Amino acid sequence: MLAQLNRAAFGRPSPLLSYTRSLYPGVALAAVIGLAALFLSEHYSAPVMLLALLIGMVFNPLAEEAAVAPGITFSSKPLLRAGVALLGVRVSLSDIASLGVAGFGAIAGLLGGTILLGLLLSRRDWQSGVLTGGAVAICGASAALAISACLPKSKALEQETLFTVVAVTALSTLAMIVYPVALVQFGFSEAQTAFVLGASIHDVAQVVGAGLTVSEETAELATLVKMVRVSLLPLVLCVLILTVSAAGKRDRTQKIPVPGFLIVFFALAILANARVLNEEMADFAAGASKWLLIIAISALGAKTSLRSLASAGGAKVIRIGGLTLALLAASALCACFLPGLF
Repeated sequence: MLAQLNRAAFGRPSPLLSYTRSLYPGVALAAVIGLAALFLSEHYSAPVMLLALLIGMVFNPLAEEAAVAPGITFSSKPLLRAGVALLGVRVSLSDIASLGVAGFGAIAGLLGGTILLGLLLSRRDWQSGVLTGGAVAICGASAALAISACLPKSKALEQETLFTVVAVTALSTLAMIVYPVALVQFGFSEAQTAFVLGASIHDVAQVVGAGLTVSEETAELATLVKMVRVSLLPLVLCVLILTVSAAGKRDRTQKIPVPGFLIVFFALAILANARVLNEEMADFAAGASKWLLIIAISALGAKTSLRSLASAGGAKVIRIGGLTLALLAASALCACFLPGLF
């Protein structure tokens, strides 16, 4: 009766309002999962992305309900792309310039080599190769989500993305503990240790944590090296979009579609480097990006069951682990034998 009176008084609700209402339960669920993951991360020093993913999987049966599914899908796709777009404020040309030609060249070579190795190890599945190679080479979970957003959508891709996020996050946490101790034991200097940590550990937070176990100066230089890797993400995404477009069966006279989120990514990077965005605005955008990615990975977790993730196979575990060790070895060789890095 109340609903009938409401329609009589105000007319039918607009399509936009109806659509927003249909999204609310799923988005709210993903946000609550993200809040729980952030709380546990801050109190137990665990990776927030990994916690959001694992907690989300617990809610998989609920996420398949008709009332929740639209919001979960919205959180795992449009909100994911919005979070990736806001990563543009983290791109710093001054960081690249301060590292010098030799340092930038070494980092770019390590990044490109890791992605190529990922493609080689993946054999026929090039999408899986670029996803795992890019995640290891650039910035872990964030890079995996960004690369996934540029690839043709499929259920297999979602599962591959989730598996990659779990693997690189776990390996990055392990690297944060093991790498600094091992490098010091092998006699690496602080500058060499900083370069290896920044060039080989997947996640920014883990790079900072690993560097601080040696010294504050090591953490600062390692973070600089890491941010140069992050700054190369837009270049990788552009190459990926061109590759996907060329692989598709499109008429050559048609224009190559450029995702809107990538345009926003570049626009924010330009504005941030031109100092149009002040520090407060850049920090707000970076914080919003983190939140959107946490919500997106929570939704992705809720869409995937533990059984489907476990069926990914040991070969993919070996591949990601092999890429991680190969990047570590190559970074250590660069630190030892390339002149002009420091």
